[in-house]
Amino acid sequence: VQLVESGGGLVQAGGSTRLSCTASVRTFSRYSVGWFRQAPGREREFVASITMNGRKTSYTASVKGRFTISRDDDRNTVNLEMNSLEPDDTAVYFCVVDEVYSPKIWNYWGQGTQVTVSS
Repeated sequence: VQLVESGGGLVQAGGSTRLSCTASVRTFSRYSVGWFRQAPGREREFVASITMNGRKTSYTASVKGRFTISRDDDRNTVNLEMNSLEPDDTAVYFCVVDEVYSPKIWNYWGQGTQVTVSS
């Protein structure tokens, strides 16, 4: 499984950006997908996920109402719309996928893409 993230970069506080991740899997619809992030000096943390049937989304408390995760199974892609960005959102963002419905441990990780929010 290969995951390729795109998007991010430098954004001003209060601004928006969008991350995308394309997976090289045979049947993308059979995978739950999500995003984690890691800020300098901090542990990696869960950001958001969406189940393989798209019915359930989950978000960490700090991004609820600001970030939206979505999936496009025809394009093997998961997106993360990030609005009202704050400097604390600065991190490397990692795309994850797994065959489990709502995994506790994610087996497949992308290389990460940097998001920097300037104040």
